[in-house]
Amino acid sequence: MSWTDERVELLKKLWADGLSASQIAAELGGVTRNAVIGKVHRLGLSGRAKAPAPQAAQRPKKAVPAVPAARPQRPAAGPISIGATALKSEIMPVARPQPVAAPRIFTLADAPLVENASILQLTEQTCKWPVGDPGQDSFHFCARRSEAGIPYCGYHSRIAYQPVSDRRRDRRVGVA
Repeated sequence: MSWTDERVELLKKLWADGLSASQIAAELGGVTRNAVIGKVHRLGLSGRAKAPAPQAAQRPKKAVPAVPAARPQRPAAGPISIGATALKSEIMPVARPQPVAAPRIFTLADAPLVENASILQLTEQTCKWPVGDPGQDSFHFCARRSEAGIPYCGYHSRIAYQPVSDRRRDRRVGVA
């Protein structure tokens, strides 16, 4: 189906009359609602404001009851849940300030668990940080006690896991 001059004029007239794109598509026949919307946009026809609803059809607004100034807090027995919908208790827990611990300073002062460890000597508790050139005979792994759930000791994990902002700052310093 092609847009002939007569069909475009009919589209413009129906659009100006306030018909919806679906109604215009049904009236024209052989076009979809989306085709009508696309043609309206390509023609640059103005969008239509919705007609205001008649005053008689509007419902009167209900008076909103005043909320009491302070509701007494009642102890919550715990959340009530039925399936995936759970009702939350009305009492909000108070956030307690947490003491700020001094940052730990990690060094290589601790002795390795295995001296000059090869890959065969590494365990879950040893640091897997490579030391030296893998092509040399002196190549080994750090083998100090690793942090729980991390493959490196405290010193090497600080090197391996840097916050994004620190990495960006270091990159800018190195470029200059």
